[in-house]
Amino acid sequence: MIAPELVATDRLTLRPLLASDAEALFPAFSDPELMTWWSSGPHASVEETRAYIAPDGGYAEDWFAWAITLRGGEALGRVGAGMRRANVWEIGYLLRRDLWGRGYAREAVSGIVDHLFAEKDARRIFADVDPDNVLSIGLLRRLGFREEGLLRGEWETHLGVRDSLIFGLLKDEWNAR
Repeated sequence: MIAPELVATDRLTLRPLLASDAEALFPAFSDPELMTWWSSGPHASVEETRAYIAPDGGYAEDWFAWAITLRGGEALGRVGAGMRRANVWEIGYLLRRDLWGRGYAREAVSGIVDHLFAEKDARRIFADVDPDNVLSIGLLRRLGFREEGLLRGEWETHLGVRDSLIFGLLKDEWNAR
């Protein structure tokens, strides 16, 4: 795949994530509370964050990553999407904790969902969430995602073996809202 396209929402610009975003994203990736629900623990250095999003800028053959910015400013977080099967995409997101409660995560995820359904011909988008991540679960539900199942003992993380809740959204459901 190629680098992700620019996606604009009402207040945000979602641009391709770059290795140079490491300094701006380090406060998020080093935040122990924020990283509780990530698959890896808090980063100890900017270099660790850079290595996490580099060398390809956070996108790979099967995964796109965008920096969440306020109209082109520094990265406030990231949102990613990977095509898992033909027309089926997985999403993930992370936003600095000091910016929670302003609607940025909802706007960024909604923008990527719009983009995937309209530009990537997605028929289904899903998210894999730790069952204890109540804020992320709430965000997905507010966007119309439905809880589809529980995968027991699915991930081995810095917290130990964790379950996963799968939330899914179909294109027809998104378009009917």
